[in-house]
Amino acid sequence: MISKQYNPLKNEMFQILDKDGKVVNKEFEPTIDGETLLKMYKTMALVRYADIKALQYQRQGRMLTFAPVQGQEAAQIGPMAALKKQDWLSPAFRELAAMLYHGVTLEQAYLYWYGNELGSKFDDGVNVLPVNVPIGSQIGHAAGLAYAAKLQKKDQVAITYIGDGGTSHGEFHEAMNFAAVYDAPMIAIVQNNQYAISTPRAKQTRSETIAQKAIAYGIPGILVDGNDVLAMYAVVKEARERAIKGEGPTLIEAFTYRLGPHTTSDDPTIYRKDEEVEAWKLKDPLIRFKAYLINKKLWSEKKETALQAVLKKTVNDTFKTVEASTPPTLDDVFDYTYATLPNELKKQKQAYQAYLKESEAK
Repeated sequence: MISKQYNPLKNEMFQILDKDGKVVNKEFEPTIDGETLLKMYKTMALVRYADIKALQYQRQGRMLTFAPVQGQEAAQIGPMAALKKQDWLSPAFRELAAMLYHGVTLEQAYLYWYGNELGSKFDDGVNVLPVNVPIGSQIGHAAGLAYAAKLQKKDQVAITYIGDGGTSHGEFHEAMNFAAVYDAPMIAIVQNNQYAISTPRAKQTRSETIAQKAIAYGIPGILVDGNDVLAMYAVVKEARERAIKGEGPTLIEAFTYRLGPHTTSDDPTIYRKDEEVEAWKLKDPLIRFKAYLINKKLWSEKKETALQAVLKKTVNDTFKTVEASTPPTLDDVFDYTYATLPNELKKQKQAYQAYLKESEAK
């Protein structure tokens, strides 16, 4: 068991690929077929390009506030590739990569940040909750989904993501404790990107690692190189196997870095130095994974050039479709908030529709 060999109290970090894409931990290198490896890489590349373009669209006044994911792609794609289609994803607001890999379309993701309610309405069979902006709320949702799966004896787990700063919120502790007590099949991934908005990781918790917080809940916790997509895959695959056996949740700290701003409302140059960012760029998850695939004869620079051309067209065409979309109506707010509309909201919707008819009659 990987988590038993890497003690978070000793700051031991699990890694398979180094920054140059070389396998440094052959014992735990997962067996993944070529098709899946390429899907993982292509999704990471799509997310990177879509992320860069979203930032540009927002700066041009064509998109609302956006939360960039650049630098954290491996921390999301590795885990999602290790799960099954029926598993649930309960995201926060920076999980573009995880959402796309699990079935959300780029158009739907862009619609959300464009301000269209339909951006939270996913296709049937896509087990992804809408974006959760209130910090920590997604952890409770995941714990509930996981407990429900246990009660219904389903081959299903719930995975959720939170930032390092989010672990200081009460909802994080409440949900982790609940999941631990009831052995809920939940996997919680803390994306330690070094900053809680502008607050450095060292100033928002005294814990040597965030993974060690798992000890207080009585569950496994492990510190992982979050820029290593294979390491993230391996620990989540193991965590899922544990969860399905009824052995409860796992807490995973993905040690990574947010290369861009917290959101498009943030200016990271105020609180961190360019030298720090440049040093982390050398650990870019896409660079190391690409090198790994080239070494395995699954990828080449020629294929990379062709892929980038496809991504450029895909992303640009998708956003054109989003810009041409029909603006959301107030009906959408009612229709996509609850599975079954509460009576009070039914009355409000009826009153609103009556008001519309009256206005049209005039």
